[in-house]
Amino acid sequence: MSNSKPSILVADDTPSNLELLSCLLEGDYKILLAATGQEAVELALAHTPDLILLDVLMPGMDGYEACRQLKADGRTADIPVIFVTALDHEADETRGLELGAIDFISKPFSHPIVKARIRNHMELKQQRDILKGLSWLDSLTGIANRRRFDQVLDREWRRHIRNQVPLSLIMMDIDFFKAFNDAAGHIQGDGCLRQVAQALAEVFQRPGDLLARYGGEEFVGLLGETDVTGAWITAERIQEALAALALPHPCSDVAPCITLSMGVASRDPGAAGTAEALLQAADRALYQAKEAGRNRIVLAVD
Repeated sequence: MSNSKPSILVADDTPSNLELLSCLLEGDYKILLAATGQEAVELALAHTPDLILLDVLMPGMDGYEACRQLKADGRTADIPVIFVTALDHEADETRGLELGAIDFISKPFSHPIVKARIRNHMELKQQRDILKGLSWLDSLTGIANRRRFDQVLDREWRRHIRNQVPLSLIMMDIDFFKAFNDAAGHIQGDGCLRQVAQALAEVFQRPGDLLARYGGEEFVGLLGETDVTGAWITAERIQEALAALALPHPCSDVAPCITLSMGVASRDPGAAGTAEALLQAADRALYQAKEAGRNRIVLAVD
């Protein structure tokens, strides 16, 4: 867990309520404040808080609609929402819980009880985050797995469309890995995969990058806000990293050490298509690299 404070977004159209909750919680949490439901949704998308306290009765977009939108968006769907509201009928609480909120606190509230409930929900979220993080990792190499890659690719593709930014992919395959496994054994083969993954991870270090094990001896790198030139430069850095690793390969037809074949695909801002099409383009380029003799980079051409 990070040493930084967890963050809570508090949304209420009454300034005195915002001040009260802020003063109550700011010693333990980083506080974000919103005066409308729309502002709450925008702040949640921009900052991804750990927990959201949401009033129901707000001008324009009310708390129920804000919660519905938050739960409908994959970027915010997992953020716990607690309604803190003057509404105290059973039907109001039922509606809030059916929309995906985890708790419903009626005003006026007890300060110690509110703090205790928030603390308990925050601890539960941290435990879920740990379990989710483990489910996203490849158990052999420790980098992201295919499931995590698919999730992030979908998110980054939508961001590429929404913000009109470039997006690039690099598909990578260890050359003649089956021959390496047959000659050195599976234990050495697993060690090779771990070392290659570690070398690649040194290249994919920007916040918008994702390196994942795609399957077997195949890896994939996702480069957010990166055009074709940046992707090609990254692929060349990968070649340099593998050369520096200098892991001996007893049965390679192209080099005495482990090498990679790579396929690069990129989409410019505003380019038509789908995330699946981008992935397929990178995969076709990888196939061409292997057919052309391996240990090389091929750029996908639409």
